[in-house]
Amino acid sequence: MGLDFVLRPALPQDAAAVCAVFVSAREQSLPYLPLLHTRQETQTWIRDWLLPTTAVWVAECAGSVVGFCSVSEEKLEQLYVHPEFQGKGVGAKLLQKAREVSPKRLQLYTFVRNREARRFYERRGFRAIAFGQDNEENEPDVLYEWISD
Repeated sequence: MGLDFVLRPALPQDAAAVCAVFVSAREQSLPYLPLLHTRQETQTWIRDWLLPTTAVWVAECAGSVVGFCSVSEEKLEQLYVHPEFQGKGVGAKLLQKAREVSPKRLQLYTFVRNREARRFYERRGFRAIAFGQDNEENEPDVLYEWISD
């Protein structure tokens, strides 16, 4: 039996829960990244920029936010799943929602060292189209693209 969760549009009051998922997922999956912002700064960024300026969807299980995605035009800005819920279909459903929001084309950046994320996107039809290092973490990244058939 699969995990019982629902997707819904994020609400302003979800900022703290979205922040908790963001911080937990990055600590678990990306421990090599420098810590550039406090948790409060991250929550402020989510509340004041991410939620009001992008289409954000959350995955909710038993009343708790366990993952989220953020789309702006044809760009997947963020997709994070709490470590306890990874590998249970949450990320796949969030990516499916992002494709519904941007049905013709979707681009995203991930870090070169983030092999799990790279495999996740490549298995779902994304192709690497450029490599660089244009991020505040100063970490090599890769630009992926998916184009609808």
